Amino acid sequence: MPNSIEPVGVVRSPRLNGLDDWGDVESRIELDPEVYEPTATVGLEGYSHVEVIFSFHLAPKTCRGAQHPRGNPDWPEVGILAQRAPNRPNHLGVSVCELLAVDGLTLTVRGLDALDATPVLDVKPYLLDFAPRGEVREPQWSRDLMRDYF
Repeated sequence: MPNSIEPVGVVRSPRLNGLDDWGDVESRIELDPEVYEPTATVGLEGYSHVEVIFSFHLAPKTCRGAQHPRGNPDWPEVGILAQRAPNRPNHLGVSVCELLAVDGLTLTVRGLDALDATPVLDVKPYLLDFAPRGEVREPQWSRDLMRDYF
């Protein structure tokens, strides 16, 4: 049986549309004081990065099979589980971004690929020990796609 997931905060970003590159975009994550106590972020400033789980709440459709990443016919058609597109069945996004500041229940981050008003579902500190060990393999099209993303 699925769990009910409610937003714990919202993204405040200058980005209002889903352009593909995120460069040095700085955003704020405003955590909901109805969900978190003021002490929920104590110690978070000791981390350089956080993982943000959010909802692609504006995704216009759902892909359950394969598609060209970003609709680009120059890249191979691959299954939705082989890409990070927003139009997945549960419209969940996960992003590792730089943590710039912690001010109570407001986090300032860089590189969060989420639009203004995006519902935030969770925030976790990024721990290097959770990163993959050994060689990481990626197809060339994904390297091409990410070349100018951040």
